[in-house]
Amino acid sequence: MIELLFRGEVLLFALLVAALITSLSIHEFGHAYVAKLNGDRTAEYAGRLTLNPVRHIDPMGLAMVVLVGFGYARPVPTDPRNFRTPRADLWIAAAGPAGNLLLAVVTWNLFLLLRAAGVDLFFAEGPVTFFVLLARVNLLLMLFNLIPLGPLDGHYILPHLLPARAADVYRRYNARFGSYLLLGMILLSVVGVPVFSRLMAVAGALLRYLTFVPLGF
Repeated sequence: MIELLFRGEVLLFALLVAALITSLSIHEFGHAYVAKLNGDRTAEYAGRLTLNPVRHIDPMGLAMVVLVGFGYARPVPTDPRNFRTPRADLWIAAAGPAGNLLLAVVTWNLFLLLRAAGVDLFFAEGPVTFFVLLARVNLLLMLFNLIPLGPLDGHYILPHLLPARAADVYRRYNARFGSYLLLGMILLSVVGVPVFSRLMAVAGALLRYLTFVPLGF
């Protein structure tokens, strides 16, 4: 992302940062909200049951996004002892990617609906760029967090989709090697292997199937 500033694309950089902060905040809020629904108010007591980005954004994680194109928000704290059902961790983990999907679908189609209604603001370069970025970034975050490696949300979800023995084997190996594999994937992306650009391409392709209003571009 930092190269955008070097190229003088200050507006694009600012809009991308705004889209990322919004998307990460929705993602973490989703975890906190569904944790509360499942009996765990740990995140609420920690002040994380909010859409306020200040409560969710980690300064170092955001700086990493700007500098190397990958970062993180502050993880939402949970206490499994408070969970009401054995599948609570599944629903809490899925809530983050689901929040990103919902935000992408709603904001993208609302943007297109307002364009179709002829609202001048939504034909301007800034709003068009922001809503395109917001949709794509949210879908990218959804896809990335569903990867079942290391601490990503996918590692809570996958065991519930596997037979018990396979789930135990997966948990054991992910605990030992998952974070290293995830770090390796990130490092490959940093040195030029198109890991995240491929995910972004998938996000762009997926957006076509989530568009319910004529594009009008």
